[in-house]
Amino acid sequence: MAEKMQQEYHPPESNGYHHNDREAQLSIDEEEKRKKRIKWAIYIAAFTVFQVMVLLVFGLVIMKVKAPKFRVGELEIQTLTTDQAAPSFDMTFIAPIRIKNTNFGPYKFDATTVDFTYGGAVVGQVAIPKSKANFKSTKKINAEVTLNSVALSSNTGGLASELTNGAITLGSKGTMNGKVTLMLIFKKKKSTEMDCTMVIDVASKAVKSLECK
Repeated sequence: MAEKMQQEYHPPESNGYHHNDREAQLSIDEEEKRKKRIKWAIYIAAFTVFQVMVLLVFGLVIMKVKAPKFRVGELEIQTLTTDQAAPSFDMTFIAPIRIKNTNFGPYKFDATTVDFTYGGAVVGQVAIPKSKANFKSTKKINAEVTLNSVALSSNTGGLASELTNGAITLGSKGTMNGKVTLMLIFKKKKSTEMDCTMVIDVASKAVKSLECK
């Protein structure tokens, strides 16, 4: 009887079931690991692209040094006297000197001189002291200037014609040298030029036009 029961007894197929279940779980785990690896690869790639973009911006924008703009603004004329018989003029005014720094670091410039000219001859000067234009800002200096036509000597034919037309054409020229400091470490030399032309209306003692190159 016992032998018959032993022959008829069939153990449950639990071992095969658990084996398949483990394989399925391993497959799920492998898939999750694969997804994690893909995510990490995407994160690393995105971070690399971000770093490259940062370096490009840093190199092309922040570390790129431009020469500041060195200009004179519209003059505030205080006195102006002219003589058409013996062509000459005397003038005093406030010259608004502007140093515009568009860099991501301060521009420290040396002392310089701005020449005011008539017909190519220097008729007055103003000294610009050593100073600094902060990053992304404009340094403003209001300078008192006195001009006279003594330096023209006998070459006053053009002045006589201009005075008859009621105007005086002046120029302002200067070269400024300095250094732009980036990240408090890197220093790059930069020079900038002033080359402006202005027309003064004698009657109104005001600037008719002003152009700077």
